[in-house]
Amino acid sequence: MIKMPSRIELRPLTLSDQDEFCTLVRASSALHLPWMRLPTNVREFQDWMHRFDDGTNQGFLVRVRDTGAAAGMVNVNSIIRGRYQGASLGYAAFAPSAGQGYMTEGVAAAMRYAFTDLRLHRLEANIQPANRASLAVVRRLGFQYEGLAPAYLYIDGDWRDHERWSVTAPAPWTPDPSLPEL
Repeated sequence: MIKMPSRIELRPLTLSDQDEFCTLVRASSALHLPWMRLPTNVREFQDWMHRFDDGTNQGFLVRVRDTGAAAGMVNVNSIIRGRYQGASLGYAAFAPSAGQGYMTEGVAAAMRYAFTDLRLHRLEANIQPANRASLAVVRRLGFQYEGLAPAYLYIDGDWRDHERWSVTAPAPWTPDPSLPEL
């Protein structure tokens, strides 16, 4: 079982986080581009937050427990029930907290939440091959490489190849009631 990290807290992302979030995203553009595009202003943030309205996506801030500073964000995206019981993870560090291990702890906390509270069976992370920092996170957390997905996501004006990584829930696992018995 994944241990709950002690240096961070995983808190749901809310509309009240918009100013801090957008400020940190702008300050972290060198970390994020060309890997991902996050909202940098109030309008973009409010539009982006609608993705969490129906519960199929859940967003969190990774906060440093001692200071309350936002070290990054983690999303549990595209939650699918039925026979799949899985989702994909998206995550990004914020400067100046990058490189201090907070995101590894934040993704571990999101995994624990996904496997225990959401009772998902499988998580995927799809990462561009040159994004060494994100690849290091999934390797540290026990994800397994599954292969390359050519032209997987449209990011920064082009279709980007992504490496597919996955991890399944540790045993024992209690399935969600939506899992068919047969």
